[in-house]
Amino acid sequence: MAQFLLHENDTVAISKDERAFFERLGARIAELRKTQGITQVQFAESLNVSQQTVNAYEVGRRRMPVSALPVIAKLLGVSLEELVGEEPRAAKRGPSPKLQQQIERIQQLPKTQQRFVMQMLEGVLSQAGR
Repeated sequence: MAQFLLHENDTVAISKDERAFFERLGARIAELRKTQGITQVQFAESLNVSQQTVNAYEVGRRRMPVSALPVIAKLLGVSLEELVGEEPRAAKRGPSPKLQQQIERIQQLPKTQQRFVMQMLEGVLSQAGR
């Protein structure tokens, strides 16, 4: 359960730029949620809000509280930067090794494909250990 309470009846006027930002953010959240195989109802339960509120967030009709962003990012398995559409900062030690990059790509796959990749890896590793 989320560590915060969203007030579903709170309304705040927002500018056109803010609305555009929240529309893009909502679209990203919807895409990530669907990729993870999470329904709006399940997502709403995790955030302690109604399905209608999640829908309003995803289409940009309502802005979500800033306090919800870390929870949403964690639920969707992405960084805050990725969630808000920013390019992740490069690590100071240089580019990630190829294996780390591949692991990160696997993490972006739907859960069913992640399980398939893990089964393949386990099979190869068990054969290599013989």
